[in-house]
Amino acid sequence: MLFWLVVLLLVTIVFSMFLGRYPDPGLISIKRLATDPLAQKLVFNLRVPRILTALLLGASLAAAGGVFQMIFANPLVEPGFLGVSQGAAFGAAFCIIFLGGAAWVVQASAAFFGCLGLALSYLLARRVRYGGWVLRLILAGIAVSALFSAGLGILKYLADPLSQLQEITFWLLGGLWSITWKQFLTILPVVAVSLFIMWRMRWRLNLLSLSDETAFSLGVAPGRERTLLLLAGVAATSAVISVSGMVGWVGLIMPHIARRLFGADSQYMIPASILIGGIFTILCDDLGRTLMAGEIPLGILTSLIGAAVFAYLMIRQKIPTQR
Repeated sequence: MLFWLVVLLLVTIVFSMFLGRYPDPGLISIKRLATDPLAQKLVFNLRVPRILTALLLGASLAAAGGVFQMIFANPLVEPGFLGVSQGAAFGAAFCIIFLGGAAWVVQASAAFFGCLGLALSYLLARRVRYGGWVLRLILAGIAVSALFSAGLGILKYLADPLSQLQEITFWLLGGLWSITWKQFLTILPVVAVSLFIMWRMRWRLNLLSLSDETAFSLGVAPGRERTLLLLAGVAATSAVISVSGMVGWVGLIMPHIARRLFGADSQYMIPASILIGGIFTILCDDLGRTLMAGEIPLGILTSLIGAAVFAYLMIRQKIPTQR
């Protein structure tokens, strides 16, 4: 079945290349693309890097969500769980207000504060004396996320309402309208390495989801391997968020769908999450840029559709009755 997901992903990419509002809302014909220089520039200089970035965005968030949910044995965990998303949002807003707001500086600042969110969560969890390691990391992640959210609120209060506040608001809504080949190539190395690590170690997640004692008895180094997988998930998430802004629900919902289709075995669930996340994000981006004359932010569509899918999954969940 993974083969058919790969086929569906390729079909989605090709379909999205021809879909748009030029010259009319709908699909560009192959003949038009072969003879119209403007259409060629539009497709290959704007749409293709945007589609590929949407693929990296969905694949990274979904893979990180699947990894986090397996490691923490919690189906409600997603990439923003350890303060990564909130830290990246704070970093972008800080750059827009105090560092001029150049695109590459915003990316660097968002990535730096996203990684800082993980580091602070880890250090705080080491200081907590209540509960096991997973519980301490959960509590630390909640606290760090709240701190960054409060800091973001202060920055929005300090921002110029006629310029900076608008830019921060649009970044927080999430979108790929400004993506170029340069931005795509900037995040590609980090995302590619991180996805390879999560894919290569996918079968180890089945062991890492067990207790430390059980995993160690089966030949796994739980602390080292969990840290490596967490760093890969955080690095991929920080990289894609730095260029797309805040895009929610992908990392939470796509692993659930993958588990419904392929079961809980991470050997199949992680690749399925990567493929389904890429397809979902590309289709949401297609809707955002074609439904209306003005573009709908990607984060709004992923949240809207993701919340609806989550509600459906909860309604359909079968709960065994007690006898």
